[in-house]
Amino acid sequence: MVISYFSASQAPKQFPKYVSDSPSPTGVKALFTFLKNEKDMVKRWPQSPTLLPNGESNQTLVMIEPFFIPDSEEMNAYKDFIKAGNTIILFKENPIGMFDLKTTHGEIDSPIDEDPNVYNQEGNRFHAEVNSSVRLQTNKQDEILLYDEAGTIALKRSYDKGSLIVTNSPEWMTNGKLLNNDHLPLVLSLFNEENVSNLLFDEYTHGGQNAATIVTLYPKWFLFLLLQGILLTLLWLWYAGKRFGPIFIPREETVRFSDEGIKALAAWYLRGRRYQDSLVIQADYVKLLLQERWHIPYSKGWEDLSDHLERNLTQMHKFEILSFLNDLSKILEKEKISKQEYIIWSKKLDRLQKEVEAE
Repeated sequence: MVISYFSASQAPKQFPKYVSDSPSPTGVKALFTFLKNEKDMVKRWPQSPTLLPNGESNQTLVMIEPFFIPDSEEMNAYKDFIKAGNTIILFKENPIGMFDLKTTHGEIDSPIDEDPNVYNQEGNRFHAEVNSSVRLQTNKQDEILLYDEAGTIALKRSYDKGSLIVTNSPEWMTNGKLLNNDHLPLVLSLFNEENVSNLLFDEYTHGGQNAATIVTLYPKWFLFLLLQGILLTLLWLWYAGKRFGPIFIPREETVRFSDEGIKALAAWYLRGRRYQDSLVIQADYVKLLLQERWHIPYSKGWEDLSDHLERNLTQMHKFEILSFLNDLSKILEKEKISKQEYIIWSKKLDRLQKEVEAE
């Protein structure tokens, strides 16, 4: 069963038109392979035009019959790429809507000839198949590269430091028609218009199947090392007995020696807003410390402790001690205090407690 499954004839893979990795008659893999063997740097560009390397110059981006018209942000990115000193060669039957290009139909009166004559700038005649029913409308600054009796087939337009080359015959580049008539010399003449160091085939405009993925963004040796690192990490975690998620300690192991009772009592005081009771307990505890550490009688009131505190608190002046004791006595005599008063006086008693414990 396994042998029969793998030996069964598989249906041929379907490729979209005009993609550089398609060996079908409508693909352009033949030209891509030819240029890759002839030039130093030829590769595919599956990413957004906003990521094009604008810092470099003498690069050529080849756009072959885009499946969609890029939005304004992406078109501005393509234009910035040209203005930086690079070239874009656009092969599209009707390029209207891209790069502010305009077309015309008025000069075509007869049916399209399957083998018309195409002329270059020098007037040399070529035989080529032109299926597009439109011709390019040129400006005074444009350079006409190819034309026929119906009008302009290919033009060159300057953008600052770079250039845009447009032709309405993408079928010349396909595997099934590249060697027909004079298609290959015509295509190469467009590529040779500019001396470039890098040649990029734009696959971003050919849809999601050619979009950038982690497999296309990084080299294979890096992906191999990344996979090995992940496997080794998993093996080490398994060997070391690591576990994932929180570690829950049984309650009976900690409740016996914890301060849960104190925390529960403090929460009870906070929820009941018993700030006065809590402050009285804290002041009473500080007075016990004064008796243990400084031998100050516990029975004395706070207002009677000024002389004892003056001898032990060297950092506080006499007037500060008197003011502190008088205000503390008044706040302890109140029936209720606010949360703000509780926080202020609790901090003051806490500072006094730390000074007593530090002696």
